[in-house]
Amino acid sequence: MRAFLLALLMLLPGLAMAEEVVLGLSSDQVAITTSFDGSEILIFGAVKRERPIPAGEPLEVVITVAGPSRPVMVRRKDRWFGIWVNTDAVEVDRAPSFYAVATTAPMNEVLSNTEDLRHRITIDRAIRSVGAPDSVKDSASFTAAIIRIRRDNGLYQMLEGQVALDQQTLFRTAIRMPANLTEGDYITRIYLTRGGQVVSSYQTSIDVRKVGLERWLFGMSREQPMLYGLMSLAIAIAAGWGASAAFRLLRN
Repeated sequence: MRAFLLALLMLLPGLAMAEEVVLGLSSDQVAITTSFDGSEILIFGAVKRERPIPAGEPLEVVITVAGPSRPVMVRRKDRWFGIWVNTDAVEVDRAPSFYAVATTAPMNEVLSNTEDLRHRITIDRAIRSVGAPDSVKDSASFTAAIIRIRRDNGLYQMLEGQVALDQQTLFRTAIRMPANLTEGDYITRIYLTRGGQVVSSYQTSIDVRKVGLERWLFGMSREQPMLYGLMSLAIAIAAGWGASAAFRLLRN
């Protein structure tokens, strides 16, 4: 009996890791410069197996890319006597600055609600909003407003059916990252699922940083704000004088 249990314990790790992710990125760094207008990251990989492909439910892949999460204050405006004024406000505890979800099939086919709740994969689950003032009765609408606004700006993306999976082994997708990115580590997660259940996962990160002149100006604005303000004023004065001089030359 003891020998049987020992053999079973030795077999369990192999069963748990029957399918695992081997990942690749076209780039693990994104450099934000003064001329940066967005970037496309190619995410690709393979499924490593110890045994033949299991029969039954097909393998599915879910890929997420999440930017740095921060609290967000959301305000509602109403019209009073012809003037738009702030009425209600809710602080969402944590919302990713960028979030993209790509799947091999419609989300309801690749992931169960229980697994979504456990791993916080969909956009709704990725946003954390614990509580709202008692005076606000429809706090969920504030979270929906964040999703709507950031989706319109290309910061939130739901890419169902955009992951290509060949022979249930090789997968790839492309994530478009817009120009208005926030600096930080962009966590990339890959989930393998069968029958809506996660069977394996992998995580890595993409480093997004300002470089060159953009980095220098950003650092100066934070570390030496007075010098940054004086320099901005001097540039504005010089630009105005230069435009005026050019206009006079053209008139003459």
